[in-house]
Amino acid sequence: MTDMESTDRQILALLEADGRMSWTELGRETGLSASAAQQRVRRLETKGVIKGYHADLDLEAVDASVTAFIFILPTDPQTDEEIPGLLRAMPQVRSCHSVAGSASYLIRVQAASPTDLDRLLSRIRKDCHCSTETTVVLDTVFDDLPLMGAR
Repeated sequence: MTDMESTDRQILALLEADGRMSWTELGRETGLSASAAQQRVRRLETKGVIKGYHADLDLEAVDASVTAFIFILPTDPQTDEEIPGLLRAMPQVRSCHSVAGSASYLIRVQAASPTDLDRLLSRIRKDCHCSTETTVVLDTVFDDLPLMGAR
């Protein structure tokens, strides 16, 4: 990122704030033509700097309002590498990170209720041959702050 042009950084900041920004608006904000802005974005996509776009969902509206972070501690070291694939198949699992420390992975999950979370934990322990340490989120103060934009 250190060799990135300032215009590219500006484009990233704008798209991070509004991934649906039009080429015209993006060009106006950066001093480029709409076609030049589109070419820059396509180049950033091709280079893998922009990995995709997504919708920010209301978790309560989609019945997934319980957020939890779960440390995964494999009980059988031979199954450690299989765990991410098993977790990926579980729709409540939103992210999985390999971590240093006593746990092998830290995952973030969304569940419909505490009962749903309890069922998910049982499935994770059974399918992944692991023990878990879980922290339930009471309130999210902020999430996904912009990396490129102003705070």
